[in-house]
Amino acid sequence: MDKSTTPAPEWDTEAVLTIPNILSFIRLLGIPVFCWLILVGEDVAAVVLLALFAFTDWVDGQLARRLNQRSRLGTRLDPIADRLYILSAVVVLLVRGIVPWWFVAVLLARDVMLACLIPFLRRHGMLALPVNMVGKAGTMLLLSALPIILLGAPSSLDLPWAHWTGWVLGTVGAVVYWAAGFLYVRETVRLGRSAE
Repeated sequence: MDKSTTPAPEWDTEAVLTIPNILSFIRLLGIPVFCWLILVGEDVAAVVLLALFAFTDWVDGQLARRLNQRSRLGTRLDPIADRLYILSAVVVLLVRGIVPWWFVAVLLARDVMLACLIPFLRRHGMLALPVNMVGKAGTMLLLSALPIILLGAPSSLDLPWAHWTGWVLGTVGAVVYWAAGFLYVRETVRLGRSAE
């Protein structure tokens, strides 16, 4: 086959301890710290930590490409870290009385729905579907909304603009998050049909 028509390999390495993966592990280890800061009322520090980890999320993607360290593990760690930050944030905000239970239930239900797809995907040799742009947009909106909602709460900095901005972003983010979930379900159905 002509080399010009050969598709580029999807992964550069199968190594675990690459620089991008180490940054992703650090983000995962930061989740309990992030939650503790919110629970003890250190809201500004929690928001700064979240911003720092968002920056490292961007950096590890850049490094993976520039250092040829794109890995299968890396592509799984990023969405896992993002989901855990979202879910842990809404749970601790619920504990603080900042978000209502139904908002937490809406986000949890979407991830439960996707978790139900895992056994089917595994039967087809996959652990997860590739992240789509709608999913990335929903995640970005929620990761932006939650710290703003926190700063707008009466028990925090009580900033009216943050309250309204945060809830607009959070509502749109939840809708987009679910839209991405339905796209993942559709892709799973297509995978099943193509395997028949």
